[in-house]
This record gives sequence, structure tokens and C-alpha cells, in this order.
Amino acid sequence: MSLIVTAEPVPLRIEPDGTARVGQTRVTLDTILLSYESGESAEEIAYHFPTVTLAQVHAILAWYLSHREEADKYMQERESLAQAIRAKWESRCSSSGLRERLLARKAARKPS
Repeated sequence: MSLIVTAEPVPLRIEPDGTARVGQTRVTLDTILLSYESGESAEEIAYHFPTVTLAQVHAILAWYLSHREEADKYMQERESLAQAIRAKWESRCSSSGLRERLLARKAARKPS
């Protein structure tokens, strides 16, 4: 019996907007890496994201450990993008006085 060893491609696809997703799922590379960095095992990650196989998680983590600099740069870019989007929406939808408005609305609905 002879053992056939083949290289498997990393199960990541890059969307037009630059988001890296696992295989044909909607799960992002960010999600997998943040779960791993928070201490979850590959098995726990696969359990929490049923559309991702354990083999895919292991392949992604192996890629991450071999390409940490590239992955960290990607994660920093994603965080910068998230902060910019958050700032944009916060400037459009000010939460100033929100608590007071909600309490006033609640009080107006209460029957006398």
C-alpha cells in the first residue's frame, strides 16, 4: 500500500469587497481567527459554526500559524474598516439624549 499525499488548498475565498470567507459559507476568516484567539479549540469553532467543517477550521488555523504577519495585517485592516463604518453610523444617528427620548416614549404609552 502506498500513501498518496496531496496539498489541499486553503478553504478561503475572497469576496469583491475584500472579505475572506470560509469555503462556500458566510463565515468570515475574522470570525474563525477571533474565536481561536479567544481560546476556542478547532473542535469548538467547528461546533459553533456548523456550516464549517473541522477539516476547514484546521486548514485555516494551519494557514494562519504559517502566515501570521499577513493574517494580522488583514485583521488590522478589517478592524480599521469596522471603526470607520461605526463612526459613520454614529455621526448619522446620534445617541445623544436617546435614553431620555426612550423614557419619555415609554411614559407616554403608560395608561393613567
